[in-house]
Amino acid sequence: MAWEGHSPFPSVVSSAKVCGIIDESETVRRLRLLVTDKSFTFKAGQWVDFFIPGVPVVGGFSICSSPSLLKQESALELAVKYTNHPPSLWVHTKCALGSEVALRVGGEFFFDPQPSDSSVNLVLIAGGVGINPLNSILLHVADLYRHRENKGSGYEMGRVRLLYSARNTNELLFKRNILNLTNAFPGKIMCSFYVTQQTAEISEELLPYVTEGKIPDEDIEKHISKNTLYFLCGPPPMIERFSRHLEACRVPKECICFEKWW
Repeated sequence: MAWEGHSPFPSVVSSAKVCGIIDESETVRRLRLLVTDKSFTFKAGQWVDFFIPGVPVVGGFSICSSPSLLKQESALELAVKYTNHPPSLWVHTKCALGSEVALRVGGEFFFDPQPSDSSVNLVLIAGGVGINPLNSILLHVADLYRHRENKGSGYEMGRVRLLYSARNTNELLFKRNILNLTNAFPGKIMCSFYVTQQTAEISEELLPYVTEGKIPDEDIEKHISKNTLYFLCGPPPMIERFSRHLEACRVPKECICFEKWW
């Protein structure tokens, strides 16, 4: 996810060094960044202002990794789609292992329940690279489940359903990790993938999870219930459509959280 602008929230600016680069798809590059400042923190779902030496435009990219990765390894990850936006262009054409940047956290789109909070279910609705902050939330949820299982205490997480749409299965980012989570937490984490321009045959591994076409309203309606929060991230027309539909189905506005990218 990318946009121009600066975080309106005062927070730590930390230097960071690129310590990993992989191509997540033909158009998306994933960076792992080693964060220098130990006081730097973020909540699952937030984004960073991305300052690149020599590039006057500040990037804005959602974090796709979990807060626990930062705590354990002082690292976070960003998955950046190729565009002509200068920060994105730098990531795809000039960024290398050892490149230095600076980061500042921003955003009011996050899931950060405290141990005493009441249990909620989540419905996560993603379009394209809008999966980034929702992947961070999904990984954080898995950490909450593990903590509860191992310690017998902490936040009691409800069920999570991910509905994720992309052009084709190659553009479904993090799909194997997502499927691994559904297998690790059966009945707790569930996912449905949707592809709008698939031409190649869908692999046997993915076939049970993939529907061709856009996310239909009925698939959203199936998961409307009390004690549920809805996180939406993707192109503005998709977000507007689903947020309006949820409101029409009498979901309270305060239960609908969304982040638009363009």
